[in-house]
Amino acid sequence: MADADNNNDSDRYTVPGLERGLRLLCEFSRREPTLTAPELARRLGVPRSTVFRLLVTLENMGFVERTEDGRAHRLGVAVLRLGFEYLASQSINELGRPLLERMRDATGYAASLVVRDGRDIVYIQRAAANSPFASSVNVGTRLPAHATVLGHVLLSDLSLSQLRNLYPESRLEGTSPNTPANADALFELVQQTRSRGHVLAEGFFEPHISTVAAPVYGENGHVAAAIGLTVPGGQIPEEQRAKLVAEVRGAATQLSTLLNYSGEPPASEAAPIALQQARAR
Repeated sequence: MADADNNNDSDRYTVPGLERGLRLLCEFSRREPTLTAPELARRLGVPRSTVFRLLVTLENMGFVERTEDGRAHRLGVAVLRLGFEYLASQSINELGRPLLERMRDATGYAASLVVRDGRDIVYIQRAAANSPFASSVNVGTRLPAHATVLGHVLLSDLSLSQLRNLYPESRLEGTSPNTPANADALFELVQQTRSRGHVLAEGFFEPHISTVAAPVYGENGHVAAAIGLTVPGGQIPEEQRAKLVAEVRGAATQLSTLLNYSGEPPASEAAPIALQQARAR
């Protein structure tokens, strides 16, 4: 009964025009950067005249802009500005920056901090390596959580039922031969990551890139972010592995402490450092 009352209150105070405008912005994506007014009207289930008014309003505010031919719209620079303001407002972002730079300086490899947004991971902070190796990953880059090592870290405190709800399809979209086939296979991978407290994967998402990553815990004890190093090459030299794992786990523990996490991250297995070596074939 209380839930029903809360829902009624939520509906009562909802502003339909604002909701439509925000839904319109959410229709644009990396795969579909430009959309026409008729297409937006069809997706939102509203008249074209309504979409026209929304587009004019958003265009005047800089949140959308017309394409060169004037037939479609794309996101405007105001969306980017709002996104950067959001990143700047997150304490984890600022707290993580010096730790990433320290990791980068100690290892020579690029260091990243990512959070999860639904089924995606989002890079919110990055310390680029001082090397010829050029990465296409920048702050704001989104990648599929199920197909990436950092994503497995971020998903590691979800139960099997939660993962099945997040990934209800019978077959997950593959990006490499290493991509788990379904939610059950994904659960096995993320539980391995959870049990050892870190992951080292070689050529998992891309054949010539390896990753070492660990979870960052928030005050509530849940995984708040993932921190990691990107190592160019399909294999990490044996003599570097223990050092890289120690650097990443140490930074993750420090950032967790700064976020007021009072517990202990999952301990490593008692045997020598257990490494997940997911080599792309």
